Amino acid sequence: QVQLVESGGGLVQPGGSLRLSCAASIRISSLYVMSWYRQPPGKQRELVASITLDGRTHYADSVKGRFTISRDNAKNTVYLQMNALKPEDTAVYHCFVPDPRSWGQGTQVTVSS
Repeated sequence: QVQLVESGGGLVQPGGSLRLSCAASIRISSLYVMSWYRQPPGKQRELVASITLDGRTHYADSVKGRFTISRDNAKNTVYLQMNALKPEDTAVYHCFVPDPRSWGQGTQVTVSS
């Protein structure tokens, strides 16, 4: 299993920005896919974005054009840049690796005025 530690969450006003980080305990150059999921209050966990080792990205329709996922293999870290945040982006954001299957503990993002 991979240890994943998220950081960067917090309280932000609508229209604001945050950058989440996910630090891995192993070299992420060995991990083909890394993803961000989120779980809004009272709802199921959903995929936000994913990135492959060769840089291909996938985004949920609800965040396209506002969020950007990136990875820095030298720092063993995956990022999620979130711009133009909306109240409906409020959730606990988790980092996920499918192989070996591993979840981070999550970081809270709250978008509110």
